[in-house]
Amino acid sequence: MSALNRVPSLMARAGTASALTLAAVGGSIVVPGAAGEAAAATVGTKALKVAASKKGAPYQWGATGPNRFDCSGLTLYSFKKAGKKLPRTAAQQYNKTRHISKSSRKVGDLVFFHSGSYVYHVGIYAGKNKIWHAPKSGDVVRLQKIWTKSVWYGRVK
Repeated sequence: MSALNRVPSLMARAGTASALTLAAVGGSIVVPGAAGEAAAATVGTKALKVAASKKGAPYQWGATGPNRFDCSGLTLYSFKKAGKKLPRTAAQQYNKTRHISKSSRKVGDLVFFHSGSYVYHVGIYAGKNKIWHAPKSGDVVRLQKIWTKSVWYGRVK
């Protein structure tokens, strides 16, 4: 039996099949309107991997990589490597993203820290309430738990 002929039986056993599962067995699926979200998730995931690869890189105010970063410099660099252009500052990046709720956040979305309406920090959501970010002077790029409820979420378009 070919891999393509096994897809219906796999779907029957699992109830549903993800696009990755179908691709792994040589099948395909078309879902109208889903391409935008799938592409955004892929870009975010790629950006997250880039940010994680910079673990230990020193913080430097105004730096955009490849060896030193400030918070928005890390997100700008990571998304550029993933194929998306972001503006320079955390506040500008917030204004360029599609704002989403905490319950809608996904790995690869941006997490914006704010005081009132002032956005002062940004990181990339890594799941399990953690972000990859460049914290502050004297620190390095690292994975850290989100430490406040004063955050907004944005998805790169």
